[in-house]
Amino acid sequence: MASSSRRSKDLEIVSFKDHFSSRSGDYAAYRPTYPDALTDYLASLCESTDAALDVGCGTGQLSVLLAERFRHVVGTDASAQQIESAEEHERVEYRVAPAEKSGLPEGSFDLITVAQAAHWFDLDAFYMEARRVGKLGVVLALITYGVVQADPDVDATIQHFYKDVVGPHWPPERRHVEDGYRSLSFPFDELTAPPLAIEVQWNASQLIGYADTWSVVRGAEKALGREPIEQFKRDLLSAWGEPDKQRVIRFPMSLRVARIETFKP
Repeated sequence: MASSSRRSKDLEIVSFKDHFSSRSGDYAAYRPTYPDALTDYLASLCESTDAALDVGCGTGQLSVLLAERFRHVVGTDASAQQIESAEEHERVEYRVAPAEKSGLPEGSFDLITVAQAAHWFDLDAFYMEARRVGKLGVVLALITYGVVQADPDVDATIQHFYKDVVGPHWPPERRHVEDGYRSLSFPFDELTAPPLAIEVQWNASQLIGYADTWSVVRGAEKALGREPIEQFKRDLLSAWGEPDKQRVIRFPMSLRVARIETFKP
């Protein structure tokens, strides 16, 4: 990894719903990578590709991809642990900051992205901040991917675990992910995004590692203990066959995209 990526932690940090800091290393290792088609599409919408802001960046999965299209990328996350685990890139600067109060200069960014995080935000406050830090006509994109899909012989095991075992313990915000963010407030003239999906080739341990990063798992452990999660692992390995066998795993994506008016206080 490049050593020239910068991290800043000198900003005021507010309380936030933190479901991921305790597993930042696993999050970095097992969360899927976004397709190049996503960053190609977003860059094509921007008049300039000087600067992008990736809000709620986690461990930088999207930030580093944006850096292949933009000259400078700032990734922000309210979790210091996520930022510490973020993938380094010479054109990415990471900062610990809440989505609603970035501390960044106004009128700075051509693109603002939020990937798999907008459902945790105070959206009204975040949209005000996006208007402040965006350039005139800044492109705003809320990005989410839905429930994992796999080959039929293993998908039933995954869906049973997702819906029936840990399903009752999902935070209420999860419904926004399941409906492709259609229920989130998005008070802008929306652009029509192309159909996109994440597709990866994973073995059994990679899928198990991904499932163990779900925000619901920690809550389910408190209520049910670790055994239901361990049973899922046994069931999946049984259904999978050879554990090292690579299978196509698919995550359907949903985007809400607009060019927004900037706001100067």
